[in-house]
Amino acid sequence: MVRVSGDRLIPMDARAIVEGLALTARTAARTLVATSGETRKQALRAIATALEERSDEILAANDLDMQRARDESMHPQMQDRLLLTRERITAMANGARQVADLEDPLGRILKKSTLPNGLELEQVSVPFGVIGMVYEARPNVTVDAAVILLMSGNAALLRGSSTADASNKVLIEVMRSALATTSISPDVLQLVPSDERATVQALLTARGKVDLVIPRGSASLIRMVVDEASVPTIETGAGVCHVYIDAAADLEKALPIVLNSKTHRPSVCNAAETVLVHTSVAEKFLPTLLKSLHGAGVVMHVDATVEAVAKTLNIDTTRATAENWGTEYGVLEMNVGVVDSLESAVDHIATFGTQHTEAIVTQDKESARKFVAMSDCAAVMVNASTRFTDGEEMGFGAEIGISNQKLHARGPMGLEAMTTTTWIVTGTGQIRS
Repeated sequence: MVRVSGDRLIPMDARAIVEGLALTARTAARTLVATSGETRKQALRAIATALEERSDEILAANDLDMQRARDESMHPQMQDRLLLTRERITAMANGARQVADLEDPLGRILKKSTLPNGLELEQVSVPFGVIGMVYEARPNVTVDAAVILLMSGNAALLRGSSTADASNKVLIEVMRSALATTSISPDVLQLVPSDERATVQALLTARGKVDLVIPRGSASLIRMVVDEASVPTIETGAGVCHVYIDAAADLEKALPIVLNSKTHRPSVCNAAETVLVHTSVAEKFLPTLLKSLHGAGVVMHVDATVEAVAKTLNIDTTRATAENWGTEYGVLEMNVGVVDSLESAVDHIATFGTQHTEAIVTQDKESARKFVAMSDCAAVMVNASTRFTDGEEMGFGAEIGISNQKLHARGPMGLEAMTTTTWIVTGTGQIRS
């Protein structure tokens, strides 16, 4: 039997599974919101310790996922996202500790006033309730999302991809075991089965059972979630990020900024996909830039001006198409172009960017001001790598994703982004006339 949702048919067993998990999580969340901030902090520290102590189990499970990924010739970008190492597990544990060290996001009084009739008003931060996550081949998201949602008082329904099934299962088991040592019910963390796509559709349409859904992954996954969900969503976005080398750039700073933006970890959304060079510095900067990118193994798609320079250096390039300019590569592949003004750079970015992160390298404060003002994106870097658009780097601890949208949350989303508000009205017997 099936249940119709929009134009899709959702098997009743998938619907029942998701709704059952949501109900269990919502009931368990009472043990979460009833605790103090310190208790939630202790729970996160217990999770961090458990991750490190059971890293061998986690790595063994991840090896199973990685072997299957290699057998199925998974894209190198996705394999990098899937891979767990001892260092990455330590980073996840440290991220949990960093979140635990942050201020409790719940119970903050955002507004307070007394009305003429004596009623006292307070707007207070509270959890959303039950939040679903839909994400691809990134087991670290399982931990990042869990610790942020726990600290912000939310129960979590985590629906990772089947490619990370073994890793996600052991990570959830490790975290639930850690919670079992606290007063918080382990049932606040639920792993939605990933063996059939129907569970995604059931999660996206569980309106009334799930309060919010957040996608994290490829542009196609995010678009599918946004288009098909009846549950409210926060739209995280693809990262077609740019570095603009201004006429007034310090070229010694510009080169390492471009290289770090592209090559530090090319598979992530804050890696740069295009570098735009002002024509006045192109003759001096392009040879050094092209040699450095080529030496780092970066495949380049270029405009006519850059192509001519590359030929004099015997560096192979391909002519960039409109599709190239708008592509999030996620690998060592990059577009290089020349522009005749800051405004031209901004126009290019507005046409092909995804409102994620844009960077300018310049010593001219007015150019920096104009670029920041005209860049309609979640984060703007001035003389810094695009790789700094990151919750941990910005001091938020782990992040639940980077929002490109403009409602509620934008940029790296930490604890505060995972709360909403309640109005508390306190009276002494007042009635409305």
